[in-house]
Amino acid sequence: MSYSTADPLRAVTLDDVRGAQKMLSGVARATAMEGSRHLSQRVGAPVHLKCENLQRTGSFKLRGAYVRIAGLLPEERAAGVVAASAGNHAQGVALASSLLGVRSTVFMPKGAPLPKISATRDYGAEVRLHGQVVDETLAAATEYACGTGAVFIHPFDHPDVIAGQGTVGLEILEQCPGVRTIVVGVGGGGLAAGIAVAVKAVRPDVRIVGVQAAGAAAYPPSLAAGRPVSVRNPVTMADGIRVGRPGDVPFGIVGELVDEVVTVTEDELSAALLLCLERAKLVVEPAGASPVAALLSRPGEFEGPVVAVLSGGNVDPVLMERVLRHGMAAQGRYLAVRLRLTDRPGALASLLGTLSVVDANVLDVSHVRTDPRLGLTEAEVELHLETKGPAHCTEVGQALRDAGYTVMD
Repeated sequence: MSYSTADPLRAVTLDDVRGAQKMLSGVARATAMEGSRHLSQRVGAPVHLKCENLQRTGSFKLRGAYVRIAGLLPEERAAGVVAASAGNHAQGVALASSLLGVRSTVFMPKGAPLPKISATRDYGAEVRLHGQVVDETLAAATEYACGTGAVFIHPFDHPDVIAGQGTVGLEILEQCPGVRTIVVGVGGGGLAAGIAVAVKAVRPDVRIVGVQAAGAAAYPPSLAAGRPVSVRNPVTMADGIRVGRPGDVPFGIVGELVDEVVTVTEDELSAALLLCLERAKLVVEPAGASPVAALLSRPGEFEGPVVAVLSGGNVDPVLMERVLRHGMAAQGRYLAVRLRLTDRPGALASLLGTLSVVDANVLDVSHVRTDPRLGLTEAEVELHLETKGPAHCTEVGQALRDAGYTVMD
Protein backbone atom coordinates (compact mmCIF):
# COMPACT_ATOMS: atom_id res chain seq x y z
CA MET A 1 0.00 0.00 0.00
CA SER A 2 1.52 3.31 -1.04
CA TYR A 3 0.31 6.65 -2.32
CA SER A 4 3.82 7.94 -2.98
CA THR A 5 3.11 8.57 -6.65
CA ALA A 6 -0.69 8.80 -6.43
CA ASP A 7 -3.08 11.70 -6.01
CA PRO A 8 -2.46 12.93 -2.45
CA LEU A 9 -6.17 13.71 -2.09
CA ARG A 10 -7.18 10.11 -2.84
CA ALA A 11 -9.80 8.86 -0.41
CA VAL A 12 -8.82 6.51 2.40
CA THR A 13 -10.91 3.34 2.63
CA LEU A 14 -11.61 0.67 5.21
CA ASP A 15 -9.47 -1.73 3.17
CA ASP A 16 -6.56 0.71 3.47
CA VAL A 17 -6.95 0.77 7.25
CA ARG A 18 -7.16 -3.03 7.42
CA GLY A 19 -4.04 -3.27 5.28
CA ALA A 20 -2.30 -0.87 7.65
CA GLN A 21 -3.35 -3.03 10.60
CA LYS A 22 -1.67 -6.07 9.04
CA MET A 23 1.44 -4.02 8.32
CA LEU A 24 1.60 -2.83 11.94
CA SER A 25 1.27 -6.31 13.43
CA GLY A 26 4.22 -6.83 15.74
CA VAL A 27 5.21 -3.16 15.40
CA ALA A 28 2.55 -1.07 17.14
CA ARG A 29 0.88 -2.27 20.30
CA ALA A 30 -2.83 -2.92 20.48
CA THR A 31 -3.10 -0.52 23.40
CA ALA A 32 -5.24 -1.16 26.45
CA MET A 33 -8.74 0.11 26.98
CA GLU A 34 -9.50 0.97 30.59
CA GLY A 35 -12.89 1.64 32.11
CA SER A 36 -13.25 4.76 34.26
CA ARG A 37 -15.83 4.54 37.03
CA HIS A 38 -15.27 8.17 37.99
CA LEU A 39 -15.81 9.51 34.47
CA SER A 40 -18.77 7.19 33.99
CA GLN A 41 -20.43 8.72 37.03
CA ARG A 42 -19.69 12.25 35.80
CA VAL A 43 -20.97 11.58 32.28
CA GLY A 44 -23.90 9.38 33.26
CA ALA A 45 -22.82 6.61 30.88
CA PRO A 46 -20.04 4.00 30.67
CA VAL A 47 -16.72 5.63 29.72
CA HIS A 48 -13.64 3.78 28.50
CA LEU A 49 -10.16 5.22 27.91
CA LYS A 50 -8.22 4.10 24.82
CA CYS A 51 -4.64 4.36 26.10
CA GLU A 52 -2.49 5.44 23.15
CA ASN A 53 -0.35 7.19 25.76
CA LEU A 54 0.98 3.67 26.41
CA GLN A 55 1.85 3.11 22.74
CA ARG A 56 5.49 2.72 21.70
CA THR A 57 7.10 6.21 21.60
CA GLY A 58 4.27 7.38 23.85
CA SER A 59 1.66 8.27 21.22
CA PHE A 60 -0.35 7.05 18.25
CA LYS A 61 2.04 8.73 15.82
CA LEU A 62 4.12 5.58 15.30
CA ARG A 63 1.20 3.97 13.48
CA GLY A 64 0.92 6.48 10.66
CA ALA A 65 4.66 7.11 10.38
CA TYR A 66 5.44 3.41 10.00
CA VAL A 67 2.76 2.82 7.37
CA ARG A 68 3.90 5.86 5.39
CA ILE A 69 7.58 4.93 5.42
CA ALA A 70 6.93 1.22 4.82
CA GLY A 71 5.02 2.18 1.67
CA LEU A 72 7.91 4.08 0.09
CA LEU A 73 9.50 2.81 -3.10
CA PRO A 74 13.05 1.37 -2.81
CA GLU A 75 14.62 4.46 -4.37
CA GLU A 76 12.67 6.67 -1.97
CA ARG A 77 13.87 4.68 1.03
CA ALA A 78 17.43 4.97 -0.21
CA ALA A 79 17.12 8.77 -0.18
CA GLY A 80 16.06 8.76 3.48
CA VAL A 81 13.20 10.60 5.14
CA VAL A 82 12.85 13.95 6.87
CA ALA A 83 10.25 15.27 9.29
CA ALA A 84 9.51 18.38 11.32
CA SER A 85 7.99 18.08 14.77
CA ALA A 86 8.13 19.34 18.33
CA GLY A 87 7.78 15.86 19.78
CA ASN A 88 5.39 12.98 19.08
CA HIS A 89 5.66 12.83 15.29
CA ALA A 90 9.43 13.18 15.61
CA GLN A 91 9.64 10.11 17.82
CA GLY A 92 7.25 8.13 15.64
CA VAL A 93 9.26 8.84 12.49
CA ALA A 94 12.54 8.09 14.26
CA LEU A 95 11.47 4.67 15.53
CA ALA A 96 9.62 3.70 12.33
CA SER A 97 12.66 4.59 10.25
CA SER A 98 14.98 2.59 12.49
CA LEU A 99 12.72 -0.46 12.34
CA LEU A 100 12.62 -0.24 8.54
CA GLY A 101 16.33 0.50 8.09
CA VAL A 102 15.74 3.96 6.63
CA ARG A 103 17.90 6.97 7.44
CA SER A 104 15.89 9.72 9.14
CA THR A 105 16.52 13.40 9.84
CA VAL A 106 14.17 15.24 12.15
CA PHE A 107 14.02 19.01 12.49
CA MET A 108 12.81 20.24 15.88
CA PRO A 109 12.35 23.77 17.28
CA LYS A 110 15.18 25.06 19.43
CA GLY A 111 12.81 25.31 22.35
CA ALA A 112 11.59 21.71 22.13
CA PRO A 113 11.63 19.93 25.52
CA LEU A 114 14.92 18.16 26.18
CA PRO A 115 13.29 14.78 26.95
CA LYS A 116 11.65 14.78 23.50
CA ILE A 117 14.89 15.73 21.76
CA SER A 118 16.76 13.00 23.63
CA ALA A 119 14.12 10.37 22.91
CA THR A 120 14.09 11.19 19.19
CA ARG A 121 17.87 10.75 19.03
CA ASP A 122 17.66 7.53 21.02
CA TYR A 123 15.19 6.13 18.49
CA GLY A 124 17.82 6.62 15.82
CA ALA A 125 17.12 9.93 14.07
CA GLU A 126 19.58 12.70 13.35
CA VAL A 127 18.08 15.69 15.15
CA ARG A 128 18.59 19.22 13.84
CA LEU A 129 17.37 22.13 15.93
CA HIS A 130 16.08 25.02 13.86
CA GLY A 131 13.74 27.93 14.49
CA GLN A 132 11.71 29.00 17.48
CA VAL A 133 8.30 27.85 16.22
CA VAL A 134 7.16 24.80 14.26
CA ASP A 135 6.47 26.84 11.09
CA GLU A 136 10.17 27.78 10.91
CA THR A 137 11.14 24.18 11.61
CA LEU A 138 8.80 22.96 8.89
CA ALA A 139 10.31 25.36 6.37
CA ALA A 140 13.80 24.08 7.19
CA ALA A 141 12.70 20.46 6.79
CA THR A 142 11.05 21.22 3.46
CA GLU A 143 14.20 22.97 2.22
CA TYR A 144 16.27 19.97 3.34
CA ALA A 145 13.96 17.60 1.43
CA CYS A 146 14.26 19.67 -1.75
CA GLY A 147 18.04 19.84 -1.46
CA THR A 148 18.73 16.19 -0.64
CA GLY A 149 15.88 14.24 -2.19
CA ALA A 150 14.78 12.92 1.21
CA VAL A 151 11.07 12.12 1.42
CA PHE A 152 9.15 14.50 3.66
CA ILE A 153 6.93 12.60 6.09
CA HIS A 154 3.96 14.80 6.90
CA PRO A 155 2.44 14.33 10.36
CA PHE A 156 -1.16 14.13 9.14
CA ASP A 157 -1.71 15.22 5.54
CA HIS A 158 -1.22 11.94 3.66
CA PRO A 159 -3.50 8.93 3.04
CA ASP A 160 -0.94 6.40 4.32
CA VAL A 161 -0.61 8.30 7.59
CA ILE A 162 -4.39 8.50 7.99
CA ALA A 163 -4.76 4.77 7.27
CA GLY A 164 -2.19 4.00 9.95
CA GLN A 165 -3.93 6.18 12.52
CA GLY A 166 -7.23 4.54 11.58
CA THR A 167 -6.06 1.28 13.12
CA VAL A 168 -6.93 2.88 16.48
CA GLY A 169 -10.55 2.83 15.31
CA LEU A 170 -10.43 -0.87 14.43
CA GLU A 171 -9.07 -1.65 17.89
CA ILE A 172 -11.84 0.37 19.52
CA LEU A 173 -14.47 -1.68 17.66
CA GLU A 174 -12.80 -4.91 18.77
CA GLN A 175 -12.34 -3.85 22.40
CA CYS A 176 -15.69 -2.10 22.89
CA PRO A 177 -18.15 -3.62 20.39
CA GLY A 178 -21.08 -1.69 21.84
CA VAL A 179 -19.45 1.74 21.57
CA ARG A 180 -21.89 4.55 20.78
CA THR A 181 -19.62 7.62 20.95
CA ILE A 182 -15.90 8.12 20.27
CA VAL A 183 -14.25 11.33 21.43
CA VAL A 184 -10.84 12.20 19.98
CA GLY A 185 -8.50 15.19 20.00
CA VAL A 186 -8.00 17.03 16.70
CA GLY A 187 -4.97 18.98 15.52
CA GLY A 188 -4.34 18.56 11.81
CA GLY A 189 -7.02 15.87 11.76
CA GLY A 190 -5.12 12.70 10.85
CA LEU A 191 -6.18 10.64 13.87
CA ALA A 192 -9.83 11.73 13.80
CA ALA A 193 -10.02 11.13 10.04
CA GLY A 194 -8.49 7.66 10.31
CA ILE A 195 -10.76 6.61 13.15
CA ALA A 196 -13.79 7.97 11.28
CA VAL A 197 -12.94 6.00 8.12
CA ALA A 198 -12.54 2.75 10.04
CA VAL A 199 -15.50 3.11 12.39
CA LYS A 200 -18.13 4.63 10.11
CA ALA A 201 -17.57 1.94 7.47
CA VAL A 202 -18.45 -0.75 9.99
CA ARG A 203 -20.71 1.12 12.43
CA PRO A 204 -22.19 4.23 10.79
CA ASP A 205 -24.37 4.71 13.89
CA VAL A 206 -21.38 5.54 16.11
CA ARG A 207 -21.09 9.25 16.85
CA ILE A 208 -17.58 10.67 16.48
CA VAL A 209 -16.74 13.91 18.26
CA GLY A 210 -13.52 15.82 17.62
CA VAL A 211 -12.02 18.08 20.28
CA GLN A 212 -9.82 21.13 19.74
CA ALA A 213 -8.22 23.58 22.14
CA ALA A 214 -10.15 26.86 21.99
CA GLY A 215 -6.95 28.82 21.31
CA ALA A 216 -6.01 26.64 18.34
CA ALA A 217 -9.36 25.69 16.86
CA ALA A 218 -8.97 25.78 13.08
CA TYR A 219 -11.61 23.16 12.28
CA PRO A 220 -14.82 24.99 13.31
CA PRO A 221 -14.18 27.98 11.01
CA SER A 222 -12.84 25.70 8.29
CA LEU A 223 -15.93 23.48 8.37
CA ALA A 224 -18.12 26.58 8.30
CA ALA A 225 -16.23 27.90 5.27
CA GLY A 226 -16.17 24.54 3.50
CA ARG A 227 -12.39 24.65 3.05
CA PRO A 228 -9.29 24.63 5.28
CA VAL A 229 -8.61 28.07 6.72
CA SER A 230 -5.75 29.15 8.96
CA VAL A 231 -5.85 30.38 12.52
CA ARG A 232 -3.17 32.96 13.23
CA ASN A 233 -0.87 32.34 16.16
CA PRO A 234 -2.59 29.29 17.67
CA VAL A 235 -1.97 29.29 21.42
CA THR A 236 -2.52 26.36 23.77
CA MET A 237 -0.58 24.24 26.23
CA ALA A 238 -1.69 21.22 24.19
CA ASP A 239 1.17 21.25 21.70
CA GLY A 240 0.03 17.95 20.18
CA ILE A 241 -3.09 19.65 18.73
CA ARG A 242 -1.65 23.15 18.27
CA VAL A 243 -2.05 23.22 14.49
CA GLY A 244 -2.96 26.41 12.64
CA ARG A 245 -4.57 24.83 9.57
CA PRO A 246 -6.31 21.51 8.88
CA GLY A 247 -4.64 19.15 6.46
CA ASP A 248 -6.25 18.98 3.02
CA VAL A 249 -6.65 15.19 3.07
CA PRO A 250 -8.04 14.80 6.61
CA PHE A 251 -10.25 17.88 6.24
CA GLY A 252 -12.37 16.24 3.57
CA ILE A 253 -12.79 13.11 5.68
CA VAL A 254 -13.53 14.97 8.91
CA GLY A 255 -16.09 17.15 7.16
CA GLU A 256 -17.88 14.09 5.80
CA LEU A 257 -17.61 11.58 8.64
CA VAL A 258 -16.97 13.35 11.96
CA ASP A 259 -20.28 14.34 13.55
CA GLU A 260 -19.12 17.35 15.58
CA VAL A 261 -16.00 19.28 16.55
CA VAL A 262 -16.09 21.00 19.95
CA THR A 263 -13.58 23.16 21.81
CA VAL A 264 -12.21 23.11 25.35
CA THR A 265 -10.47 25.78 27.42
CA GLU A 266 -7.04 25.70 29.01
CA ASP A 267 -8.63 25.35 32.45
CA GLU A 268 -10.62 22.36 31.22
CA LEU A 269 -7.49 20.77 29.76
CA SER A 270 -5.64 21.24 33.04
CA ALA A 271 -8.46 19.72 35.06
CA ALA A 272 -8.64 16.76 32.67
CA LEU A 273 -4.91 16.09 32.89
CA LEU A 274 -5.11 16.19 36.67
CA LEU A 275 -8.06 13.80 36.67
CA CYS A 276 -6.23 11.31 34.43
CA LEU A 277 -3.28 11.35 36.80
CA GLU A 278 -5.22 11.15 40.05
CA ARG A 279 -8.20 8.97 39.20
CA ALA A 280 -7.03 6.87 36.23
CA LYS A 281 -3.35 6.71 37.29
CA LEU A 282 -2.33 7.58 33.73
CA VAL A 283 0.25 10.14 32.63
CA VAL A 284 -1.33 11.97 29.70
CA GLU A 285 -0.18 15.07 27.84
CA PRO A 286 -2.63 17.99 27.46
CA ALA A 287 -3.54 17.05 23.87
CA GLY A 288 -4.21 13.49 24.98
CA ALA A 289 -6.43 14.73 27.79
CA SER A 290 -8.59 16.86 25.47
CA PRO A 291 -11.32 14.20 25.04
CA VAL A 292 -11.58 13.91 28.83
CA ALA A 293 -11.84 17.70 29.04
CA ALA A 294 -14.77 17.58 26.61
CA LEU A 295 -16.51 14.90 28.70
CA LEU A 296 -16.04 16.91 31.90
CA SER A 297 -17.26 20.17 30.36
CA ARG A 298 -20.32 18.63 28.69
CA PRO A 299 -21.60 15.87 30.98
CA GLY A 300 -24.82 14.34 29.80
CA GLU A 301 -24.23 15.11 26.10
CA PHE A 302 -22.61 11.78 25.22
CA GLU A 303 -24.46 8.54 24.63
CA GLY A 304 -22.65 5.60 26.13
CA PRO A 305 -20.66 3.52 25.99
CA VAL A 306 -18.19 6.33 25.31
CA VAL A 307 -14.55 5.82 24.29
CA ALA A 308 -12.16 8.71 24.92
CA VAL A 309 -8.89 8.39 22.99
CA LEU A 310 -5.88 9.36 25.11
CA SER A 311 -3.66 10.11 22.12
CA GLY A 312 -0.32 10.61 23.89
CA GLY A 313 1.61 10.76 27.14
CA ASN A 314 4.78 12.63 26.18
CA VAL A 315 4.62 15.56 28.55
CA ASP A 316 7.64 17.60 29.60
CA PRO A 317 8.10 17.37 33.40
CA VAL A 318 8.42 21.16 33.63
CA LEU A 319 5.14 21.61 31.76
CA MET A 320 3.55 18.87 33.85
CA GLU A 321 4.35 20.78 37.03
CA ARG A 322 2.85 23.98 35.63
CA VAL A 323 -0.22 22.27 34.25
CA LEU A 324 -0.91 20.35 37.45
CA ARG A 325 -0.70 23.54 39.46
CA HIS A 326 -2.99 25.25 36.95
CA GLY A 327 -5.41 22.34 37.16
CA MET A 328 -5.38 22.47 40.96
CA ALA A 329 -6.10 26.20 40.85
CA ALA A 330 -8.99 25.63 38.42
CA GLN A 331 -10.48 23.14 40.90
CA GLY A 332 -10.01 25.48 43.85
CA ARG A 333 -7.21 23.35 45.30
CA TYR A 334 -4.47 25.95 44.91
CA LEU A 335 -4.76 29.59 45.91
CA ALA A 336 -2.36 32.51 45.51
CA VAL A 337 -3.04 35.40 47.92
CA ARG A 338 -1.31 38.79 48.15
CA LEU A 339 -1.95 40.94 51.19
CA ARG A 340 -0.52 43.74 53.33
CA LEU A 341 0.15 43.67 57.02
CA THR A 342 1.81 45.81 59.67
CA ASP A 343 5.58 45.33 59.69
CA ARG A 344 6.26 44.37 63.28
CA PRO A 345 7.83 41.39 65.05
CA GLY A 346 5.50 38.39 65.05
CA ALA A 347 3.24 39.73 62.28
CA LEU A 348 4.10 36.94 59.85
CA ALA A 349 3.68 34.30 62.58
CA SER A 350 0.21 35.68 63.37
CA LEU A 351 -0.74 35.52 59.70
CA LEU A 352 0.36 31.90 59.44
CA GLY A 353 -1.57 31.16 62.60
CA THR A 354 -4.74 32.50 61.00
CA LEU A 355 -4.20 30.22 58.02
CA SER A 356 -3.57 27.27 60.31
CA VAL A 357 -6.96 27.75 61.96
CA VAL A 358 -8.74 27.37 58.59
CA ASP A 359 -6.51 24.40 57.65
CA ALA A 360 -4.84 26.01 54.61
CA ASN A 361 -1.49 24.42 53.80
CA VAL A 362 1.21 27.01 53.02
CA LEU A 363 3.38 25.99 50.05
CA ASP A 364 5.41 29.16 49.59
CA VAL A 365 5.82 32.59 51.21
CA SER A 366 7.25 35.76 49.67
CA HIS A 367 7.78 38.57 52.21
CA VAL A 368 8.54 42.08 50.86
CA ARG A 369 9.39 44.83 53.34
CA THR A 370 11.06 47.41 51.10
CA ASP A 371 9.02 48.74 48.19
CA PRO A 372 8.06 52.30 47.13
CA ARG A 373 4.42 51.23 47.09
CA LEU A 374 4.48 50.32 50.78
CA GLY A 375 4.00 52.63 53.70
CA LEU A 376 6.67 53.02 56.34
CA THR A 377 5.15 50.39 58.64
CA GLU A 378 3.76 48.07 55.97
CA ALA A 379 4.95 44.77 54.51
CA GLU A 380 3.54 42.80 51.60
CA VAL A 381 3.22 39.03 51.67
CA GLU A 382 2.39 36.69 48.79
CA LEU A 383 1.24 33.23 49.84
CA HIS A 384 0.76 30.10 47.75
CA LEU A 385 -1.68 27.82 49.51
CA GLU A 386 -2.99 24.31 49.03
CA THR A 387 -6.76 24.36 49.54
CA LYS A 388 -9.64 21.89 49.42
CA GLY A 389 -11.93 23.38 46.81
CA PRO A 390 -13.79 26.60 45.92
CA ALA A 391 -15.69 26.73 49.21
CA HIS A 392 -12.45 26.42 51.17
CA CYS A 393 -10.86 29.20 49.08
CA THR A 394 -13.76 31.46 50.01
CA GLU A 395 -13.39 30.49 53.66
CA VAL A 396 -9.66 31.32 53.62
CA GLY A 397 -10.24 34.74 52.06
CA GLN A 398 -12.97 35.58 54.55
CA ALA A 399 -10.83 34.45 57.52
CA LEU A 400 -8.02 36.78 56.41
CA ARG A 401 -10.39 39.74 56.07
CA ASP A 402 -12.01 38.99 59.43
CA ALA A 403 -8.53 39.03 60.99
CA GLY A 404 -7.99 42.57 59.63
CA TYR A 405 -5.69 41.85 56.71
CA THR A 406 -5.98 43.82 53.47
CA VAL A 407 -6.23 41.25 50.68
CA MET A 408 -5.00 42.67 47.38
CA ASP A 409 -6.69 41.90 44.03
